Amino acid sequence: MDRQIGLAAFWALLALQIVWHLWLAPPRVLPPWLVAGVAIAPLLPVAWAVLKRRPRALFWGALLALFYFCHGISEWWTTPATRVLAAAETLLCVTLILSVGWKGMRRRR
Repeated sequence: MDRQIGLAAFWALLALQIVWHLWLAPPRVLPPWLVAGVAIAPLLPVAWAVLKRRPRALFWGALLALFYFCHGISEWWTTPATRVLAAAETLLCVTLILSVGWKGMRRRR
């Protein structure tokens, strides 16, 4: 169950980056495709590993989600126009991180 939640959060985070930077709030200074490419580039090796069913793929996705969490918090704080998107990004990151770590937290108890 935890893995399915983690997978859903990972794919939703990847899709959110694409939709955010290409369609919902494209940047005004740089080309949107460039910003979207930079935003999804770190997630692509993890996506490939998830598709290949590598056992540690979601761990690396959760580790990368820490950077997206920081991005979401900073956008939430500084850009009122994208607060909803930033909140969604932050929530997806927290969901992904907790879903990956949940099994370890249960074992400790």
